[in-house]
Amino acid sequence: MERRRNFFPLAGFLVCVAAFLSYFLVFYRFPATRDVPWVNWLLLALGLVLVAVGVARPFRRPELYRGRILSPVLGVLSVAVAGFFLFATLVASRDLPASAGAPQVGQKAPDFVLQDTQGRSVRLYDLLGREKWVVLIFYRGYW
Repeated sequence: MERRRNFFPLAGFLVCVAAFLSYFLVFYRFPATRDVPWVNWLLLALGLVLVAVGVARPFRRPELYRGRILSPVLGVLSVAVAGFFLFATLVASRDLPASAGAPQVGQKAPDFVLQDTQGRSVRLYDLLGREKWVVLIFYRGYW
């Protein structure tokens, strides 16, 4: 009987690499996937499942499937890609230095101009002239 090729480890490795690269090329632009890269985690999980199935196949049925050497190699590379991605997004990104020019708590905010929901320019000091208090909310992010 002719032995079949086992493409699951290669497919899983390619999905893991695509998950890694797509975060920095596509998903980093959107706040919903930049702060918590859930899409990339799902892709990494899918890739690791494919790799696990592909690594198990030739060892469970060696008479039917080839790939007892290449499957574990691709498995280790896939786990390395997933581990590096998790380290980069969960650990290393938290160690980004604080901005030296950012206002401190209790410090007067510098004047700035932004657009409101209708597209009109609104200046902070103009708001302070009409109102006694202005609440500024800074969303935590990595942009």
